Amino acid sequence: MSAVENKTFSLRSYLMQRLLISLYLLWLVSTVVGYFATINYANQPYDLVLLQRANAVAEQLRLGSGHELLDVVPSLPDGTEPGMPDRVVYTVTDSEGRKLAGTGDTLRPLSYRRGRPGPLFSNGEREGQKTRMVSLTYPSNGKLLQLHVSETTQQRQMLIRGILSNIVIPQLLLTLIALAVVWYGLKQGLRPLERLRSEVVNRKRDDLSQLDGSQAPTEVRPLIDAVNDLLERLKQVMAAQQRFVADAAHQLRTPFAGLKTQSELALRSDDPQQKQLALEHILTSTQHGIRLVNQLLALARNEPDAQDTRNFTAIDLNLLAQECTVNWVTMALEKDIDLGYESASATLEIQGDSNSLTEMLNNLIDNAIRYTPAGGHITVGVSATPQGAELSVEDNGPGIAPQHRERVFERFYRILGSGQSGSGLGLAIVAEVAKRHGAEIRLDEGSGGTGARIGIRFPACSDPAVRHGN
Repeated sequence: MSAVENKTFSLRSYLMQRLLISLYLLWLVSTVVGYFATINYANQPYDLVLLQRANAVAEQLRLGSGHELLDVVPSLPDGTEPGMPDRVVYTVTDSEGRKLAGTGDTLRPLSYRRGRPGPLFSNGEREGQKTRMVSLTYPSNGKLLQLHVSETTQQRQMLIRGILSNIVIPQLLLTLIALAVVWYGLKQGLRPLERLRSEVVNRKRDDLSQLDGSQAPTEVRPLIDAVNDLLERLKQVMAAQQRFVADAAHQLRTPFAGLKTQSELALRSDDPQQKQLALEHILTSTQHGIRLVNQLLALARNEPDAQDTRNFTAIDLNLLAQECTVNWVTMALEKDIDLGYESASATLEIQGDSNSLTEMLNNLIDNAIRYTPAGGHITVGVSATPQGAELSVEDNGPGIAPQHRERVFERFYRILGSGQSGSGLGLAIVAEVAKRHGAEIRLDEGSGGTGARIGIRFPACSDPAVRHGN
């Protein structure tokens, strides 16, 4: 098995990872957006002050008056005053960018403005420090003069760092708090599942009772319902197995005990007649045991939950009943019983298992032959009713008293005084097969008020083409 198949999947870890990544990305995006927003808002007041200083320098130099005083040196911060760490310099150039006056070296030709009037702000670098500069133009005697005032950005950077620290640190703390809240919420939300897991782990291996999903989240209820449905089906299968084991142990004990006794008797006896009689008893017990084992196996095979009904196929009920009836003609003739068959006028198809239905009909015919006296008659019939196809076996034997009609389909139930041997499993098999096929059993008197008629009515087919064999 590969490492991927062995990897344990944790819902809590999965959700925590996804939430942690989402919160981290959210914090990162908000930090980047906050950084650029801080730069924009921090530059606005400082740019306004820088523009005012540039206008003050222009006034002192009388730029644009035609009588410029370029020899005058305005007083500007040099970065040495307390609380004023930024140094401010200026440069006056002509339209070609040649320096005419100033304390700085910011030489730019007029073409860099690209026709943009008014103050023009730009970023730069001087002596390894970042700078912010504003450029203004002034007409003078038919030509244009440029004034560039530049300052370092230490104060701006300190303001930006202060604003960012007041934004990023609280956001980080909020993210950590949100992560803790999410972790606690996941822990509380998954606690019902932990309790459910503990309940399952601590159960005894034979405890198939329903899981309590009343405290579980709504999203988990379908899973719990599916598990409960599986437990119910397992309970039915185990109950069927236990019934089969108990039935087999109870019913096989007597035949095998008889075989043992007759075998010991045959071994001890020297009389050929007694040996022959013992051997005949052994044969009878063996036949009875074989029949009993076959019926027990048939009963186990036809438990409603023992097999999957999805494997049912279309079966011609007329053909199945006719083949089964033919197989019992010889035995019926040996008892001088008239065994007949009445077919439906049209083809009747049902969905079912051919082997199970054959076992069911064989048990019905066998039961009828056993209890019908010599000279009687048995009719196997197939007919179409508004409720669906019906398979019936009718005889003119002693019939079944009303007080026994409900119980004859129970396992090992036999009517006393019938004079016939048997295990009481034949009609129980019929009941199980009918139940597995969703059919209804009707036990009534035969025609003329004598005998018994057992009808198996199958569910109506929804497809008319199948129902009429077209």
